[in-house]
Amino acid sequence: MIDTILSATDLTGNEFAILTGIVILAGIVRGFSGFALSAIVMASAVIILPPVQLIPICWWLEMTASVLMAKGGWAEADRGIVLGLVIGSTAGVPVGLWLTTSLPVDTSKTIALVIIIALAASQLAKVRLPFLATKPGLYGSGFTAGVVTGLASVGGMVIALYVLAQDAVAGKMRAALVLFLFFSSFTSLITLLLFGVMDGSAVMRGLALALPTAFGVFLGQMLFTPRFAAYYRPFCLSLLCALAGAALIRTQIA
Repeated sequence: MIDTILSATDLTGNEFAILTGIVILAGIVRGFSGFALSAIVMASAVIILPPVQLIPICWWLEMTASVLMAKGGWAEADRGIVLGLVIGSTAGVPVGLWLTTSLPVDTSKTIALVIIIALAASQLAKVRLPFLATKPGLYGSGFTAGVVTGLASVGGMVIALYVLAQDAVAGKMRAALVLFLFFSSFTSLITLLLFGVMDGSAVMRGLALALPTAFGVFLGQMLFTPRFAAYYRPFCLSLLCALAGAALIRTQIA
């Protein structure tokens, strides 16, 4: 059976094993923090596959996690804000994906990793941008999230900065991220298909890694404890900086 999976996904045994471990870890983080699944996958797996191949895989992983977590997000999130963010994101994804498909692989890797480090560091530093808490800031944040999704599949981290500017409680931030990722996945799929990056290989890889991702999300949800919520984000963001930094160094010296 494993030979069939490897043949369908066009991966070696070692590559598939490493990717499986990565998505389980990413699923755990997504389960208890509500974000960072794609960011961890991109930061860790970019040394195996280029961003243009990881982005459609991340779509399947995000959809898997979002289906498992969307119910809680719908109950707690501000749906009007989420709608504005999704509208902006829909316009931004084609821009980011066009850049990714146009740039050399090494350049796209560097851009993706630098974006992850910059966004994670901004959140660790609790950077607040007051202008985001406006109507133009709402749609601008969505558009920027879409561009970043097309470049590195980490639009959720831009949305986290937007929610941070709202001085929202941790539970509301988590809910908004979950709901945004769920609805934006549908609009992103159209762009991925139009650009031809959601091909048969991407579908098989995404489906093969969806189950271990779901396992990780379930573990993460079990680990989520409200009284420790204040510690989850610093841990996840520090982990992201470390993973992306290590990958960036490796890509530069390779």
